[in-house]
Amino acid sequence: MRRFLTVIAGLLAIVLIGASIFAVITTRKSFPSTTGTVELSGLTDPVQIMRDEHGIPQIYAENSADLFFAQGYTHAQDRFFEMDFRRHVTSGRLSELFGTSALETDKFVRTLGWRRVAEQEVADLDAKTLDLVEAYARGVNAYIDGKSGSELSLEYAVLSLTGPDYRPEPWVSADSVAWIKAMAWDLASNMDDEISRVLIGDKVGDEEVEQLYPEYPYKLNEPIVTQGTVARGTFDQDAEPRQDAGGPTSARAAVAALEQAGGAADKLPVLLGTGDGIGSNSWVVSGDKTKTGKPILANDPHLAPSMPGVWYQVGLHCTKVSQACPYEVSGFSFSGMPGVIVGHNRDVAWGVTTMYADVADLYLERITGDTYEYDGKQVPVETREETLKVAGQDKPETITVRSTRHGPILSDVDKTLSDVGKEGRVDGVARANAVSLRWTALQPQGTIRAVFALGTMKNWEDFRAAAKLFTVPSQNLVYADVNGNIGYQSPGIIPIRGKGDGRWPVPGWDPDYEWTGTIPFDALPSVYNPASGYIVTANNAVIAPENYPYTLGADTAPGYRSQRIHDLLEQKDELTVADMTRLQMDTYSANAAQLVPLLLDIPLESGYYRQGQDTLRGWDFMQTTDSAAAAYFNAVWRNVLKRTFHDELAKAQWPDGGERWFNVIRTILDKPNSRWWDNTTTPSQTESRDEILAQAMRDARDEMTRLQSRDPDRWSWGKFHQLTLENQTLGTSGIGIVEGIFNRGPYKVGGGNGIVNANSWDATEGYGVTAVPSMRMTVDLANLDKSKWIQLTGNSGHAYHRNYVDQAALWAEGKTLSWAFSKKAVKSSTKDVLTLQPTGSGN
Repeated sequence: MRRFLTVIAGLLAIVLIGASIFAVITTRKSFPSTTGTVELSGLTDPVQIMRDEHGIPQIYAENSADLFFAQGYTHAQDRFFEMDFRRHVTSGRLSELFGTSALETDKFVRTLGWRRVAEQEVADLDAKTLDLVEAYARGVNAYIDGKSGSELSLEYAVLSLTGPDYRPEPWVSADSVAWIKAMAWDLASNMDDEISRVLIGDKVGDEEVEQLYPEYPYKLNEPIVTQGTVARGTFDQDAEPRQDAGGPTSARAAVAALEQAGGAADKLPVLLGTGDGIGSNSWVVSGDKTKTGKPILANDPHLAPSMPGVWYQVGLHCTKVSQACPYEVSGFSFSGMPGVIVGHNRDVAWGVTTMYADVADLYLERITGDTYEYDGKQVPVETREETLKVAGQDKPETITVRSTRHGPILSDVDKTLSDVGKEGRVDGVARANAVSLRWTALQPQGTIRAVFALGTMKNWEDFRAAAKLFTVPSQNLVYADVNGNIGYQSPGIIPIRGKGDGRWPVPGWDPDYEWTGTIPFDALPSVYNPASGYIVTANNAVIAPENYPYTLGADTAPGYRSQRIHDLLEQKDELTVADMTRLQMDTYSANAAQLVPLLLDIPLESGYYRQGQDTLRGWDFMQTTDSAAAAYFNAVWRNVLKRTFHDELAKAQWPDGGERWFNVIRTILDKPNSRWWDNTTTPSQTESRDEILAQAMRDARDEMTRLQSRDPDRWSWGKFHQLTLENQTLGTSGIGIVEGIFNRGPYKVGGGNGIVNANSWDATEGYGVTAVPSMRMTVDLANLDKSKWIQLTGNSGHAYHRNYVDQAALWAEGKTLSWAFSKKAVKSSTKDVLTLQPTGSGN
């Protein structure tokens, strides 16, 4: 028996060794070569790709076409599966990879028609832009040509275990342009807020809805632009503001159809992010407030975490910068798209944050048969057929997409019209049974041109010209140049409404609710070299409505983050890059500052519960990972929201605890008998504010004991607040072994909702991180080589590659990497050099 067991153990060891060798070979099979020389057709001249220890490429080319060819090649080397996944999402073709589980997502995207619009945009591009986008596509194809899926990424190898080996189709220009639609969807629409207003109003009434969407607190938190107005059709930062009031129009109808529209949207995979935690910080300070006498610009976009992270760091350099080859730019790109989205060139730095301009409206429609009502007439519904291939099915699926003059009917996506119609009223008029979407991104815009223009700008005039091309999505753009100037520009195609303010769905049959035009670019708010010496954008309001004649959008962040940045910048001059990187990690909670004084005044009956309350005494409101007070406070906050709102709102509208809810609670803190404090499930008694706060503290104490420790000295925010980096496909498969291959973490992090270090969490789910600063950058305009950058994961998308997750721990600790830009600095940091050579040119 001993001999038999020994033989079995030996055989098992051989099998395990063989399996390990197979796993290593399979894993490393897709790792790209980053040294040596590769001959490729499609190049005119040799290109050098110089990578540092973090796998960040600096690409040097003789001409623009070769430069973007090499960028496409490099993106494909490191991130092709991510690129392929994204193009399947944006084309509504995920079912081809993942079968019926992705079918509802595909139906929704096909209904929106992202790919159709992208193809129109490509057809409309000018020859110069099209040449560069096509050069990028040729570079992608030069890398993937002849390779199987498993040679391109480990994900394909895992997927091939359940089906035939996958060979991706060639990359085309529309694959790149369609990604802009995903960006626009995640960053530009307040559709969820429109739906929520209606659904909440169906439960509690319109007046209560307004209380849950309070106005921006301009007296507490400054908007981005605090001077100027529109004069003679142009925004003039020195003009005196004038009053131009307008009133909101409320509408509520077709509740079931709106629920259906929201449900369909929720099926779309999170590519950039959704929800209250999605936004960004950016600020720029002039030389009057810096140690060097030159500007510093900082930016950290807040997006959903993913593995790999959404950004890819790259430098694009013409070996001789000229009119023919004008690029010398470095920063953060999206794999699958040419150019640099955020970063700097040798003259200018720029940053972006979500503006939350309201560029999408839901229209309630009255449909009868194949027609819909408009202006007292019945108008034919437009239709088109979409065919979807589904892995594992012999026959494809076919859907009919219906549209009105406003856009696609979203309430058709999941169920037939008869299932979603419901009696409703709009301005006293009955009957609406469908919902359509009008959205600026569904009209061809050509935003890709802005990406190339940003990379070559030299001054403020060039910056504004590039911003004018940045039509979709609307983003706050901040600016700094090496000559000492700073500025801000709000861009985008933003509608002017004949009636209504965009906060509620409107009756599609009434022409008074049509868009009457768009805000002229020259009338959009901007500021150049303000007297304050700095500009801050953090998804806060752009400008006070009494100072501006147009409606930009009501559903911005209420300004808690932006005001904190304002306050810290105001406190100090002679700022440095190090000061800026510290500011990006600031964990001060303005929400705690407004709520804790009340919590401390409430008597609790037992020493056990007072122990929790006592952790708040003397707390500086910093939510660091080791803070017991932060852990307890956030448990209190979650339970305050639960006890205040869960009884009156449907589960889908429960508070997520984000920055908007700071403002909601602020407006009722001084109303101890507000209806919101009362628990409607206890009709025999009426609860007050203090009773709810006391019970929330008891709940939090019990929760801390259950989940962490009975001893408050052992509590910490980092035990609750952790980030797990999940692969967007196989990392959520539910198969532990597979998830372990691609996912990383957890990482303990500080910060939270409405905090500068915006590692957000969702109070309806728990304390785990749902949105993060996806990258951080600080640009020193006095010496670009002293700039700093970091991203969430690493540049490589290949699991187990040394650059797959090499930046994550540094990111979590608030550290940054040196950002080489000059040729001298790049050479000094280079570890690998790959030369791409035209076929037949020799060595």
